[in-house]
Amino acid sequence: MEWRVTDSPVSYKEAVATMEARAVEIAAGQAAELVWLLEHPPLYTAGTSANSGDVIEARFPIYESGRGGQLTYHGPGQRVAYVMLDLRRRGPDVRRFVATLEEWIIRTLAALDVHAERREDRIGVWVRRPEKGEGYEDKIAAIGIRVKQWVTLHGMALNVRPDLSHFSGIVPCGVGEKRYAVTSLSDLGIPVSMAEVDIILRREFTPLFGLTTDQIVGRTSNNSCSATSERSVSVPSR
Repeated sequence: MEWRVTDSPVSYKEAVATMEARAVEIAAGQAAELVWLLEHPPLYTAGTSANSGDVIEARFPIYESGRGGQLTYHGPGQRVAYVMLDLRRRGPDVRRFVATLEEWIIRTLAALDVHAERREDRIGVWVRRPEKGEGYEDKIAAIGIRVKQWVTLHGMALNVRPDLSHFSGIVPCGVGEKRYAVTSLSDLGIPVSMAEVDIILRREFTPLFGLTTDQIVGRTSNNSCSATSERSVSVPSR
């Protein structure tokens, strides 16, 4: 399994093309599984359950993503992890895979002294904010995946130090109640660099998903021809 970090912004179209091509190769047994960490320029993505009414102000481009879930924001200061794993080999259980992604994020945040939790009725990973009022919680990470031929695509986005005002152009993941907002490590007063977050992510990934190959840092180009699988399913987190 390859662990890849791209240190310059990657366009959304390039990322999707790379994921699609790699998933085909993984399904055919022609490539190793891949975990790809990157950042995007500011943009919004619409999942398969997205509601156009949740676009408040289209401040940035909106891309149809094909993943599960609704609208979300990606941009600088947010660590996006695209996880391409073969569930045929690991066990064809999509719910278990999503729960393990959640656990990966929760353990990573715990290492930074942030207590985060999953919610059965809301997508993503959440942090309680009692200083804002009773019942207030902020989302710190989003999860949305797609599965094609039992190979996973997309993954999660962890807010490290993004411009949180960029989320105001949408209703993130369709959750519009006042007591639910978004936060980041920076917003919580955690002064951590992206490189430090990456080290923790990799360390916490291993006991849950297995060992990865040496880290590769730099631009990633897609030299593979993409193909369309016969079956796919898009799944948001629980």
